[in-house]
Amino acid sequence: MKREPPNHKNAKDVFRHRLNLLAASLVITGLAGCTAGPEFVKPARPDIHRYTTGAVVTQTVSAPGELGRAQTIVQGMPVQTQWWRTFQSDELSTLIESAFTNSPTLASAQARLRESQELLAAYSGSMQLPQVQASLGAQRQQSSPASQGLQGDSRQFSLYNASVGVSYNLDIAGGIRSQVQALSARVDLRAYELQAAQLTLAGNIATTAITRARLASQYAATEQILKAQNEQVRLAYQRIRLGNASPDEALSLTAQAQQTRAELPFLQKQIQQADHLLAVLAGQAPGTTSMPTFTLSDFKLPGELPLVVPSELVKRRPDIQSSIALMQAANAEYGVALARLYPQLTISASTGTQALSTGALFGPGSAVWALLAQLAQPVFNAGLPAESRAALAAFDAAAANYQNVVLQSLREVADSLRAIENDAQALAAIASADAAARGSMRSTERQFELGAASSLELLVIQQQAQRIRIQYVSAQAQRLTDSVALYLAMGG
Repeated sequence: MKREPPNHKNAKDVFRHRLNLLAASLVITGLAGCTAGPEFVKPARPDIHRYTTGAVVTQTVSAPGELGRAQTIVQGMPVQTQWWRTFQSDELSTLIESAFTNSPTLASAQARLRESQELLAAYSGSMQLPQVQASLGAQRQQSSPASQGLQGDSRQFSLYNASVGVSYNLDIAGGIRSQVQALSARVDLRAYELQAAQLTLAGNIATTAITRARLASQYAATEQILKAQNEQVRLAYQRIRLGNASPDEALSLTAQAQQTRAELPFLQKQIQQADHLLAVLAGQAPGTTSMPTFTLSDFKLPGELPLVVPSELVKRRPDIQSSIALMQAANAEYGVALARLYPQLTISASTGTQALSTGALFGPGSAVWALLAQLAQPVFNAGLPAESRAALAAFDAAAANYQNVVLQSLREVADSLRAIENDAQALAAIASADAAARGSMRSTERQFELGAASSLELLVIQQQAQRIRIQYVSAQAQRLTDSVALYLAMGG
């Protein structure tokens, strides 16, 4: 059998074709290796082992009364999710849980979370997957042979077409991937913002309820003082009738009683404003519902309070986690800006039919198709480098914000720990002062009734007792508020 001589021209063509394929593969591989933007690395937890310069007191001093009990700071104790239940107020728990359902603030945060989730789904679906489009068209047109350099009459005809097209961005520079990461980080950001909104709402309701209870107790204490002062005024006028006192004494006592009476409307106004605030926080109009009439006796002071180490605080607090998510989004957006500097490769294909009549649309000879690959590289665009620098500056701002949030969180915990320690000591001192002042006032009242004390002496003692009593009520409420503040500082 006679062998044909080898076709050197065909062999060279095959070799050249393979070489071109190899070069194209290397180019695409190299471009893919230029994926823009650095990978995000979460910041390290703060290397801090304590919140304050000095040792934290693990047990506070005690004072008389339920709200004066000693509290123990337990490091490593789990923080209850429903921390407000530790105050053992059913009305407070019901109000907070109702607010979680009805609050427009939380509804807004939930809507923003859903929005970010749908934006992520929309972008991922439109950019990470091929786009498929189907079209069906019909047109009537008139053409002139003169457009092709020919002579003759114009011709009218109809053109019908049906086609299916597919396009896909290969994302060789990683811009799409970075944008997906940015949108995903925004979802995390909104989720942590929702948690922070829930924590803030619960804290605001608890703090307002305690404030309302403090005002109610101050109102009741002021009413008792006014009742005693009115009795002293009555006795003063009785002594005047008997010739044992001068009218000046009665006038002085009356003036003091009226000053005390003037404090009641001011306290009542603050109580009503607290009720209005509670209604709004619970998602209700102030005039459509009545709020619980909180008093200090409705609350129990938690005997044990949790304390997590600083390194764990980062994981617990939603504001810190949201600042990390913001950094991650900024890092990914920097990658998006860098990707615009590199080539964009898009491939597309379409197939369909085209005919002069609908009957021939799917007949023989009507098939059409197209295949396209497009590589676009920005050559000159002075704005693109500025965009990448702006994105990098945004990341630097997010990183600085993270540091600030961490520092503020550590400060809030430190402030809460010191407040719990010092306010417990203050309450113990004020409780002793209140007991002494009330005993002195009772003794002076008896002396006044017997004529052994002047009205001026009685006025001074009453004013002192009133001032100390109000401080005592405030100190009791402050211990409750300190406990709320620590729960909030721990991230709830």
